Amino acid sequence: MTTGRIELGPTGRTVAANVKRLRAGRGLTLRALSTALKEHGRALSADALNKIENGAEPSDRGVRRVDVDDLMALAVVLNVSPLTLLLPYDAREQTDVTGAGTVEGVRAWEWALAKRPLSYPADADAEERSRHRALFELGSRAVGLRDRKPRDWGDDG
Repeated sequence: MTTGRIELGPTGRTVAANVKRLRAGRGLTLRALSTALKEHGRALSADALNKIENGAEPSDRGVRRVDVDDLMALAVVLNVSPLTLLLPYDAREQTDVTGAGTVEGVRAWEWALAKRPLSYPADADAEERSRHRALFELGSRAVGLRDRKPRDWGDDG
């Protein structure tokens, strides 16, 4: 069985741009980020990181996709939420969400934070929208967080 090359989608490009921005903002070289990742149990070479960051550019030349384990390790090492890598830096702008198309950045963040659905059925009345939101919240929030408001999550007290 032959498999074709999988192109980098809009979320992959967002991740690439965010990794590049955060690494540079922290004054880390590719080699330093690679070393930190290895120290946290996820070996990614400086070359692999360079190929990940290349995904921020329109060309797919020399690009490496980020898998979920890479994403989590990058978030740990860069000291950010994984959502910070997945979503646009500026929530005031529109963004492309894989599988959903172009949406308002704020809406994408609210969806990812389990505050509200990304969209509602087009012909839904108020009752259907309420039911849709309730199912979204039930399915999106972990046990132990379902009966708490998102603003109350993670209180370090």
